[in-house]
Amino acid sequence: MTDAVLVTMVPSPTGDLALLVHDDVLVAAGFGTPEEQHARLRTAPPLRRVNDLGPFSAAMSSYFDGNLTAMDDLPVHQPGGTFRQAAWKVMREIPPGSTITYAELASRAGSPLAARAAGSACAINLIAPIVPCHRVLRGGGALGGYAYGLSRKEWLLAHERESATAR
Repeated sequence: MTDAVLVTMVPSPTGDLALLVHDDVLVAAGFGTPEEQHARLRTAPPLRRVNDLGPFSAAMSSYFDGNLTAMDDLPVHQPGGTFRQAAWKVMREIPPGSTITYAELASRAGSPLAARAAGSACAINLIAPIVPCHRVLRGGGALGGYAYGLSRKEWLLAHERESATAR
């Protein structure tokens, strides 16, 4: 075990992405400062900045360069109950360039009547975009929310659609 949460920033066309790793597992990621991401963790060792996080940095750079499956095998962990864990697992199974609704997410996670809980799982997701809550929309195709702003959600969805059709 390490005595610190390691953090690096990965540049992207939609802003720098903070990646936080503890014991070789991604525990937080997002388009905010490292301190903002670290503060979202319930209890965590101190933050230590590094220039590169090896396979984590490489995977995300590759994703932003158009390799949409580059982040699929990154190990992740975030605290949450049974339904949230199931919802986050389902989010990682949504193919890049595809979307589902909150109701579909709830159903695939084993609780067909829990669309609001599915929305909550998206809202508290600590590891975006690796756990791709941006691929979950409201019924009827409306974007819904995104912690890092709807313009980023739109960019991520467009990036995935364009990269998927280019392959």
